[in-house]
Amino acid sequence: MEEYKLEKPDLNTIDKASVLRKFTENQRKYIPFILNASEPEYLYWDKLKHKTIPDDLKREEFWYLIRQIRQLSSRPTSIKAENGDFFTWLRLTYTDEFLHKIDVHTGGQIFAPYEAIKEESRQKFIARGILEEAIASSQLEGANTTRKVAKMMILEHRAPRNSSEKMIINNYNTMKSLEQDYKNKELSIELLFEIHSMLTKDTVPVNEQHRFRKNVDEIVVRNDKTIAHVPPKEEFLNSEINRLINFANDKEEGMFTHPIIKAIFLHFWIGYLHPFTDGNGRLARALFYWYLLKKGYWTFMYLPISSIIKNSPVQYANAYIYSEQDGLDLTYFYDYHIRKIVQSLEEFKKYVNKVNLENKQIDITLGREIILNDRQKQLIHFLLSEAQEGYVTVTSHMSLNNIARRTAFSDLKQLEQKELLKSRKEGIFTKYYVSNKLKELALKPVAIES
Repeated sequence: MEEYKLEKPDLNTIDKASVLRKFTENQRKYIPFILNASEPEYLYWDKLKHKTIPDDLKREEFWYLIRQIRQLSSRPTSIKAENGDFFTWLRLTYTDEFLHKIDVHTGGQIFAPYEAIKEESRQKFIARGILEEAIASSQLEGANTTRKVAKMMILEHRAPRNSSEKMIINNYNTMKSLEQDYKNKELSIELLFEIHSMLTKDTVPVNEQHRFRKNVDEIVVRNDKTIAHVPPKEEFLNSEINRLINFANDKEEGMFTHPIIKAIFLHFWIGYLHPFTDGNGRLARALFYWYLLKKGYWTFMYLPISSIIKNSPVQYANAYIYSEQDGLDLTYFYDYHIRKIVQSLEEFKKYVNKVNLENKQIDITLGREIILNDRQKQLIHFLLSEAQEGYVTVTSHMSLNNIARRTAFSDLKQLEQKELLKSRKEGIFTKYYVSNKLKELALKPVAIES
């Protein structure tokens, strides 16, 4: 199989000294074009060649100038490539603005505009985040199962039926362990093995767990019909994994690096080293969450970032390829990833606003006489919004809201006593459906003040 190579212009035919001289003499003219090459998106040649450029430069000349400025402005990271050079990154002008926005909203302010969202109901958002991240992260790696089927499997505690479902349930269990336990531990080879083993349970041979890949495994990363990445030799992997662990445990020397930047670098580093025969993508994304949880960014559990990445898998793959093949410029991966974090944050804010409006809608629909908690309101809205006759069980209600079985049972029984739900025994499950009374109430027109 042929190795994938980025399209690159021939820079041997241009007068490089002339390009630099023109820039020195016309900086004010060139600067806007140079900034547009890096923001709002950090562009590689394949996209830059279609952009508007200074009228006195050829496209190859402009690309040469861009790369020279990027190299001079970049700083080295801790991530070493197999050739001995270090990956570099450029602190783009939007970086501080984005980091501030993320810090503010993940520092407890995310629910500030939504007084109706009660504190105890926020566990539901964590449960949702874990569930959505587990499904999307597995689908990124080829899990061939619909979101709806995967969601019901997890909520009903149904045993997985195939390797795709096993991937998803493994990812779900791992995400829960990160949030409940692993976030309190330092990274080590043993912990790497443990997390990887949990992610790949019953989906890879046992003899490929609890060990790093070897040269004889002949592992490559494929991109359609080409090879996108050839992982470093096992000797390099075995030496660099200890540096990665020190980096993850904040034991490397150097200046302070913002935790979100470090988490993104850790994600890329695992992907580059590719330490195992399989499961490396899921491991990289899991360690991204592990590091941020360890640094106190607990609200990241609300944000299923893989759900956003899943909508642009080609760009995700290209972010790795550009970073490795364009002079070890990690900025491509950083730029892609931090934008997906911000997008995920915006999507979550929209979701919380939607929940808030739905709660108001249910309050108006049911009237003042029927008082429900937020979990019960959302349960009713879910059942009313199902295209086909939907149902819920004690187990699924418990899982979705991250509550005890007794609490879930009490919620459903109260709704049944208020004649809003009706129960039906089906096999080993008691399923709760919308009652005729609730259907009649739901038909009444509802007006919600904005």
